[in-house]
Parts: sequence; C-alpha cells; structure tokens
Amino acid sequence: MKFETAKAIEILHRTPLVLHALLGFLSDEWTESRENPDDWEPFDIVGHLIEGEQNDWIARAELILAQGPDRTFEPFDRLAQFENSKNKTLDELLDTFAELRQKNLETLGAWNLTEEQLDLKAAHPALGEVTLRQLLSTWVVHDLTHLRQLAVVLARKYAPNVGPWKEYLSILKQ
Repeated sequence: MKFETAKAIEILHRTPLVLHALLGFLSDEWTESRENPDDWEPFDIVGHLIEGEQNDWIARAELILAQGPDRTFEPFDRLAQFENSKNKTLDELLDTFAELRQKNLETLGAWNLTEEQLDLKAAHPALGEVTLRQLLSTWVVHDLTHLRQLAVVLARKYAPNVGPWKEYLSILKQ
C-alpha cells in the first residue's frame, strides 16, 4: 500500500477510539496488575503513546520539514511513561492521549504535505537517514503494534482459564 497522509490519518484517528473502547472503565485487574515484570500493562502502553504524541512524531516531522542545519533527532525516551504517568488514572491517560492525538492530527492535516516534502530527510540517532514518509508510516505501524500488544497482554490474563482451547488461541502463543 502506497503511503498517503490521508490514509495514515484514517488509522491514527481511530487509535484513541479503539483504546477507549477496549480499556475505558475496566477494573484494575485488567489494566494494572503486573503478572510478568517485563510486560507493559495497558497503563504503561497508553503512557508510552502519550510520550510519542508529546515528544516524537510531530516534533520530528517539524524538524524534517524545517530542513535546518541540524536535522538529527533527539533520542526518544521509550520508558519515560513509567515516571511521567505516576499518580494518574488510566482514564486520565486515555483522555490525555485523545486530546494530544487530535491536536497532532490537526497539525499533520494542515501541512498538506507534498510528495517532495515526504521525501525530505533527517538523521535518526540509531537508524541513520530517514524520510518524513518513513516517519509517518512508522507512526501508523507503531499504533497498530501497541494495539496488538494490548490484545496480547489482556488475553494472557485469562490464559490459565482457557484449558485445552489454548491450542487454538494463537494470541496465547506469542
């Protein structure tokens, strides 16, 4: 599928809606209990998505579009949510994410990006040269990756209860 900003926005717009439908007003056992210390719980995932809205996608797109003398991205703290989400509820995080995403999509849509702009480049600190098209495509796939991650984390909570059906549930084999 060829990248188009409007098509990207179709997915990016839906992510807050999906998150709210899946996680809004769930009990803490679904959203915060840490059964595996290495897994991110839904609370952590939403916090991470907020960090991206604040410090990643649009900030990096603006750096690419500016084409200034220094086009190197600042490193993104993939774990900042563990500190920044403290003392908040999941419902607060969901609302914050929805507000930030709406603002960022308004910004993205207002740019009316051309093919030439989508081919502009900057430097990622670990990956090297990247284009705006790649950054925006990654934003979409990043959302979908975390939606899948949420489904896996939630499914695992009932894994001990499914008995022999586990054999047919591919989500429990990940």
